Amino acid sequence: MGQKTKEEAKVVSPYITSQDLNVLTNKTGNLYRSLNIIAKRSTQLKARQKEELHKKLEEFASTTDNLEEVIENREQIEISRYYEKLPKTTLEATDEFLRDDLYFRSKDEEGTAEGE
Repeated sequence: MGQKTKEEAKVVSPYITSQDLNVLTNKTGNLYRSLNIIAKRSTQLKARQKEELHKKLEEFASTTDNLEEVIENREQIEISRYYEKLPKTTLEATDEFLRDDLYFRSKDEEGTAEGE
């Protein structure tokens, strides 16, 4: 799962929609387990997204702390706006879970934890 393009990011709606709890429950047999899997995946996506943003913004980092040199950088602002408009990671994780794009297993299976 690499970096998403703008078109791929638009596939997931940025708006919160209600979900059928029975569908979430049927995926794992337990609603709370399903929500835990979604939460863990959301945390993974958020960490990746934060890392990508910091890498992109590092290109614009100034080595001097001179106030006169602090200038709003148009590209830096556009990058920040792009990340602000992305769907919340919880929505992305829920979408991946409902499309069966997540691999997860219980602790009972080979002693490993849930998540991707």
